[in-house]
Amino acid sequence: MEKQQILENLTSAILEGDQDKARENAQQALASQMDPLEAIDEGLSKGMSVVGDQFETGEAYLPDLLMAAEVFKAAMEILRPELEAQKRQIAKKGTVLIGTVKGDVHSIGKNIVSTVLETNGFDVVDIGVDNPSLKFIEEAGKVKADVIALSSLMTTSMPSQREVIETLEEMNLRDRYFVIVGGGPVSPEWADEIGADGHGKSAIQAVDVIKKLLGQE
Repeated sequence: MEKQQILENLTSAILEGDQDKARENAQQALASQMDPLEAIDEGLSKGMSVVGDQFETGEAYLPDLLMAAEVFKAAMEILRPELEAQKRQIAKKGTVLIGTVKGDVHSIGKNIVSTVLETNGFDVVDIGVDNPSLKFIEEAGKVKADVIALSSLMTTSMPSQREVIETLEEMNLRDRYFVIVGGGPVSPEWADEIGADGHGKSAIQAVDVIKKLLGQE
């Protein structure tokens, strides 16, 4: 199979939500001695970009986005061992520490953002739900995070987002990290009020905000 055809098939596998097609063409890419990074960048990531755009314009829905992410992961299961054998890594765009704030045990939105960030090339460290402010700060230091992403799905837990930022300021660490906030009741106005660096209404918007903060757009 021609290289261009394999790349197009990888892209269409993402768009069609076809894991078998993704695995088959990932194997074809390796059999033809294609650079696995090229298969990711020129095939899989192109498909994810299209689905992300469609999600933002309302042409695709959340299940489509999650299905595309699963297809991406299926192909990566084939390609990753070859990347590791070559001792090469996908060029990571940055490290994002994400978690739900203290007083909130909702995880679905956070998990979606984590998945979309990963498929866009970010290292994601998910610390789960109901996290006190100090845990965000301690874990961000351990993993050398570039961005701290604070999720809140309840108005009663939103003040915990403010608390993380205030604690960073008190510890003279605020300049070390970009802090973004998100969740159902969270608004751009709230983000401005508490001094966050950005707000993502959806997973795709969160990725765009982070890319801009890190100078990648």
